[in-house]
Amino acid sequence: MSDRNQRAREIQESIRQVLLQDWDPIGVSEVPEAQDEYDSYVGGVYRLLASGASEDEIIGHLYRIEADTVGMPVADREALRAVAGKLTKLNVSL
Repeated sequence: MSDRNQRAREIQESIRQVLLQDWDPIGVSEVPEAQDEYDSYVGGVYRLLASGASEDEIIGHLYRIEADTVGMPVADREALRAVAGKLTKLNVSL
């Protein structure tokens, strides 16, 4: 595996862990069979981060996923700020 491919996997895993441990809108972080529950959102989050998206843009993205895709009521966009902050601090450069 090339260094670039390895780095891409590391970035994906970092995003995956933040989504699972810090975001987790349906509460599956402790369910072993559901550890891949949010994997389909990693690519979209990566693209936003790689393009230099702000915390507010990440919040909007996660909010839309919760409301439109997952169908969970979101009490407050600001509740997503800590997650967005963690995501924007990740080094996503290949």
